[in-house]
Amino acid sequence: MTIATFADLLQEARRQPRPQRLLFVFVRAELPDFPDPEQRRRFEQGEGGVLVPVICVDKSPDELSSMAVLVEESRRTDIQWDLMLAAAVDDPGADAEIERQLQRMMESLQMGNITSFLVFDPQGNTVNVG
Repeated sequence: MTIATFADLLQEARRQPRPQRLLFVFVRAELPDFPDPEQRRRFEQGEGGVLVPVICVDKSPDELSSMAVLVEESRRTDIQWDLMLAAAVDDPGADAEIERQLQRMMESLQMGNITSFLVFDPQGNTVNVG
């Protein structure tokens, strides 16, 4: 199945034979340190920049009915974000393991490796961040 929307992700996670945990890292696009004029121009046009993690959370697919629910929950934190990275894992049943997985996601993001994650905009559509 091709996942094009957050609803697709929820549907696919619910179809898995083993219970799933959905891992989310919310990020904000920022100018890199010491941007050159081209980087600044692109960023001002809504392109480029670096993705900086601002909050992370895990949920079971049954805790979410839509992207709107997740967006509303995130907005109550008063932390602004632009995109959300998502991954699904078999539920390990241990909070410590979930925390390790979220930490790995953030480390991958900081190293610029996000190809193994789905990226969603606040409307729940996948985004190509290549």
